[in-house]
Amino acid sequence: MDKSSDAKSERILSIYSRLRQGKVIYKAEESLHFDVAQRTIQRDIADIQCFLNNQNSETGEIQEIVFDRQSGGYRLETKLQNCLTGSELLAVCKVLLESRSLVKEEMFPIINKLINTCSDEKQKKLVKEYIGNEMHHYIELQHHENLLNKLWILEGAIKKQSYIEVEYQRVNNKKLVKRRLKPVGIMFSEFYFYLTAYIEDIDKEEHFSNPNDSFPTIYRVDRIENMQVLDEHFIVPYAERFEEGEFRKRVQFMYGGRLQKVKLKCKQSIVEAVLDRFPTAEITKREGEEWEIKVEVFGDGIDMWLKGQKGVEVKSE
Repeated sequence: MDKSSDAKSERILSIYSRLRQGKVIYKAEESLHFDVAQRTIQRDIADIQCFLNNQNSETGEIQEIVFDRQSGGYRLETKLQNCLTGSELLAVCKVLLESRSLVKEEMFPIINKLINTCSDEKQKKLVKEYIGNEMHHYIELQHHENLLNKLWILEGAIKKQSYIEVEYQRVNNKKLVKRRLKPVGIMFSEFYFYLTAYIEDIDKEEHFSNPNDSFPTIYRVDRIENMQVLDEHFIVPYAERFEEGEFRKRVQFMYGGRLQKVKLKCKQSIVEAVLDRFPTAEITKREGEEWEIKVEVFGDGIDMWLKGQKGVEVKSE
């Protein structure tokens, strides 16, 4: 770095440091102090503002260098951006309502609390109007279960790596089965919350279609009954820890099973839908209107999706 660059860096850092301390910056004084033109100081201030703009999006703070007419200098103003804007609120509320993930008793208070965070009364009123019809026609899922407290307890057990004992209602025969579990993650998909957990003390040969499956079993949270967090802990080595994000990329409709690689032959019209549905998708070939895409998925959930699609089929090896 040459001397001019060193001088510029020192000058900008000096100005920024004093702005952060609440001091007023005067262009004429800075120009004399650093022996540069006033327009150079103006460019320095613009560079600092550019830096602050980038920081704003990360920290949630709005920091702006403003010209104080009364003093004739520049100072730094900081405002906390804790409130969501009307457009942000609308998007979040729409997603929540469309998810139908909670009963009205739990969903509506969350929606109302979110709306009340908006400081702009006009925008607050508009958001209420925009989603009013959806709230009026909101239809709960058939299980009608309160889930918030259960999710909180499960997440606590996951973080503390505590064993849990549950009674779980099976899908097929509605029979309750007892399970001792090592909970490792909570996920959401297609209306429902799911717990991913490893089963303890079970004969995999008898109960699992794939006894060698090393991945967690998936449980719908609303079907978990009589849950108890035990005062016993398990240890998962860091290298073997469960990562919800990576697992979620490869599981469809929360169907577990062995990890497999599938080749799909797609029409161009459905390529976007395939790439959106399967985050692990990799385009391997393109010939005119036909595309070949390789995906990595768990289990047979992909079959359910394929049945409802036109223009895509499994390609044999």
